[in-house]
Amino acid sequence: MLRWKKNLLALFLLGILLCLAACGAAGGAPSASQTPSQAEEDAFHASEPGKEPDTAPTAPADITVGTQVQRGFLNDNILHTEEYGDIHYSSYIPESYDGSEPYALFITLPGWEGLYFQGVGANMAEDFGTEAPKYNDKMIVLSTQLNDWGETSADMTIALTEYFLAHYNIDPEKVYLHGMSGGGETGSLVMGKRPELYAAYLATSTRWDGDLEVLAQAKTPVYLAIGAEDSYYGAGSLQQAYGTLRELYKQQGLTEEEIDRLVVLDVKDQAYFTQRGYTDQHAGGLAFAHDGAVMGWLFSK
Repeated sequence: MLRWKKNLLALFLLGILLCLAACGAAGGAPSASQTPSQAEEDAFHASEPGKEPDTAPTAPADITVGTQVQRGFLNDNILHTEEYGDIHYSSYIPESYDGSEPYALFITLPGWEGLYFQGVGANMAEDFGTEAPKYNDKMIVLSTQLNDWGETSADMTIALTEYFLAHYNIDPEKVYLHGMSGGGETGSLVMGKRPELYAAYLATSTRWDGDLEVLAQAKTPVYLAIGAEDSYYGAGSLQQAYGTLRELYKQQGLTEEEIDRLVVLDVKDQAYFTQRGYTDQHAGGLAFAHDGAVMGWLFSK
C-alpha cells in the first residue's frame, strides 16, 4: 500500500511539472531568441528597409550587416562590390523609416584617423554624422571607413551613394556629402567625377584635388571651411579652388549673386578655434560639426 501511494504521488507531481512547462511555452515571457536585440533591430533596418522584423534579420547578399552599435550608429556594415571590393561604413537609419516616403541621405567622409585600418568605429570620433539628424529627422546618415583618400575611395563613395539611391527610398534632391581633412580630399575627387549625385558638398579642413570644370558644369553648391593657418593644409588650396570656381562660373555668364549661392569660402581665424577649445586649427576643424551656420548651409540646399 505504501509503495502504491508513493507511485501515485510521483505521477501527480510529474503531471504538475508537465502542465507548468506547457503553460510557460504557450503564454510565458518570450525567450532571448524570440526577442531581437536593439542591435538586431538596427541591423534589420539597415538591411531590409520597409519591413517589420518578425524573425532574426537577414542581410541581402551584397551587404554584411555590422553588429556593434556606437553613438546610435551601427558600425562596420560592409557593401561587397566586384569592382572596388569591400566598402565599410557606419549607418544611422531613423526608426521612423519604413520605405513609404523618401528620406534625405547624408554621407560623411572622415579624416585619416577614421579610415578602416584605424579600427572599427574609429570614424565615430567625428561629430558630423551624429549632429546631422538635428537638421532633418527624416535623413539616413552614413559615415564611411575607406582605405585612403584617393581615386578608389572616391569611386567607393560614389558606389555607396548609388547603392542607397537604388535600394532605399531616397529623395535624389536631398543627397548631401561632407569630407573632413583626408576625407575632404576624397570628397573633392567625387565632385570632379559625379557632382550631379549630390545636392551640396561641405569640405572642412582639407584641400581641393578634384576637377573643378566638371563641378562647374554640374553647378553643385560647395562650402569650403578651413582655418587661416591650418597646420596641415594651410588655406591656400581651398582659396585657389574658390577663385578658380568663381571664374568658371563667370565664364558661364552667372551673376555674382548666383555664384555666391554656388560657392562659399569660410576662412576662420585663431579666435574661432580658441573659443571652441582648440589650439590647433586643423584639429579644430572638428568644431565645424557644431557650427549651425556651416551645417545649416549644407542641409538648406
